Amino acid sequence: MDRAALADFLRRRREALQPGDVGLAAGARRRAPGLRREEVAALAAMSTDYYTRLEQQRGPQPSPQMLAALARALRLTTGERDYLFRVAGQNAPARVTTATHVAPALLRVLDRLDDTPALILSNLGEILVQNRMAEALFGDRSGHTGLARSEIYRWFTDPAERLRYPEDDRPRQSHAQVANLRAAYGSMGPRSRAGELVRALQKASPEFAELWERHEVAQRFADHKTLIHPELGPIELDCQVLFTEDQSQALLVLTAPPRSEGDEKLRLLAVLGHERFPADTTPG
Repeated sequence: MDRAALADFLRRRREALQPGDVGLAAGARRRAPGLRREEVAALAAMSTDYYTRLEQQRGPQPSPQMLAALARALRLTTGERDYLFRVAGQNAPARVTTATHVAPALLRVLDRLDDTPALILSNLGEILVQNRMAEALFGDRSGHTGLARSEIYRWFTDPAERLRYPEDDRPRQSHAQVANLRAAYGSMGPRSRAGELVRALQKASPEFAELWERHEVAQRFADHKTLIHPELGPIELDCQVLFTEDQSQALLVLTAPPRSEGDEKLRLLAVLGHERFPADTTPG
């Protein structure tokens, strides 16, 4: 661990960012350039004291999970993220798993969306980042670990996952989930995390095994969908998708036409805020 290089890199990257770059209001006039330490700490979900000690060359060695959070908070490119890992004395993540490192370009778009649900998904259906409205709509999925981080896996192994969709729409969602995974499997290969997911689901779900044999391939997200909120009931929404160039991540934005019932329910959702749901389901 090169404490001096780590501290200098963190400080310089922090000072190079403006509040608007990460979706924060500028607020009062700032004495120093860039973000404040407490702002970076909040973006990375760590204490200000911990982050400050890293910049002062006093902190303990950050874990890979902590470094990934810092890379996201500081909007690092893949190359910058790899450098951060190395100076912190950790192995840089293998490039085949970089889909979990959120593309800075997508983050910049997400930062500017605060009045409608928006989230970034990996090609394996893992929510990487979600804004406040998306968390209110889908619930907090941060507690999921292992294969259960994938919404595709949960869709076929946890019946509660399907409660977010109307019953007559669930077969279509199943087809979409499998087609999305088939596309990821084709690009990542059988020895990848996509292959691991496929093998696990073939054993766990006869429905998945049957659909997998159909060889449907697509990255499909419905243009229009109905989601069922436990407090507000059915909400009709339009879904727009922006993919990264390599198709490994997607930004989903959910909107409703002005003055529609869906628009009114989104306004109520903003007031209700985050609820503790028994299950959360992401778009398929």
